[in-house]
Amino acid sequence: MRISELKTQLVKVPLAKPIRTAIHDIDSVGCVCLSLYSTTGLVGESYVFSINAVRLRAFDEMIRGFGHQVLNKDPHFVTGIWEAIWQEINPSGHKGVTVSALSAIDVACWDLVGKSVGLPLHRLFGALRTSIKTYASGGLWLSQTINELEVEAAEFVEQGFLSLKVRVGKESIKEDIERVAAVRAAVGDNIEILCDANQALNVKHAIQLGKQLSELGVDWLEEPVAAYDLKGHAQVRDKLDINVASGETEYTRFGMQTMIENSACDILMPDLQRIGGYTEMRRSAALASANNLPISTHIFTEHSLCMAGSIENCISVEHMPWYAPLFNEEIQVIDGQIDIPERPGTGFTFNQDALKEFSIN
Repeated sequence: MRISELKTQLVKVPLAKPIRTAIHDIDSVGCVCLSLYSTTGLVGESYVFSINAVRLRAFDEMIRGFGHQVLNKDPHFVTGIWEAIWQEINPSGHKGVTVSALSAIDVACWDLVGKSVGLPLHRLFGALRTSIKTYASGGLWLSQTINELEVEAAEFVEQGFLSLKVRVGKESIKEDIERVAAVRAAVGDNIEILCDANQALNVKHAIQLGKQLSELGVDWLEEPVAAYDLKGHAQVRDKLDINVASGETEYTRFGMQTMIENSACDILMPDLQRIGGYTEMRRSAALASANNLPISTHIFTEHSLCMAGSIENCISVEHMPWYAPLFNEEIQVIDGQIDIPERPGTGFTFNQDALKEFSIN
């Protein structure tokens, strides 16, 4: 089997309504959808995204620019393809758009490998579970009123979620606490609550907020300070009883290593697009395991499930519904868990009608 063609399609998927975090205003997500066609007729698929489709064409250009590294290649040599691209991007840098393009190609190659042998990737990698814990991340935004938070939190529980993420980062700690307390009252004590500050706080603010969140039974405070402020992360972590989760903004195993060396978090959160695809995700998870740290995957719900099904120290996947319209298959949440799909490859295939509907080519 050889890769015979590389195709990309740009889409822009609108959100149901505009949302806001402490650092983002979001009304849509733009995706570069990658398809690697093979000489056997099988197709490997993946995608990368940008908020509001900003600079999406830069991602597209970078992916297509690596066509020479995959055309006429056997996708089973996915590690060799990964290493060849890694060497090629050295002059441009091992972070940012270059790694995102590498990630897209890596995931699509692995999808082809799984399909070629008729196995879901978690079984190909070595399965250890059939389902994984998830948490609702597609709501409870900073832009919502307390009443809206209460209603939506209750709806998430009715949908089968046992864990919810609430965005924090208001100027007033009191206001953040009032909002999280309202969610706690709406769902009761048996539902896990996580909080995400989206890098908006300084160290003192994060510590003060974290201590009060602890009293509400919050399990983790995510990205409490700027992603690059690893010393600040460590200072926050040292002062809090609740976990500090972070890492979604770091690139490759080398970024994960730096976080570990700085004792920056209790839970690493690799992002499939920034980490370098499945090849590098598995390396990063092994690195975390060697340092007795769990991981929880960031966004990319559909394409992260095979990782969760084969990585021992993966404790959860983030349930983000933004990309669901792109796929033929649907995710179901039952008792706070998502089943790992038993379909070949990633287990998810692009809905061609949806790609046409959302196309921005």
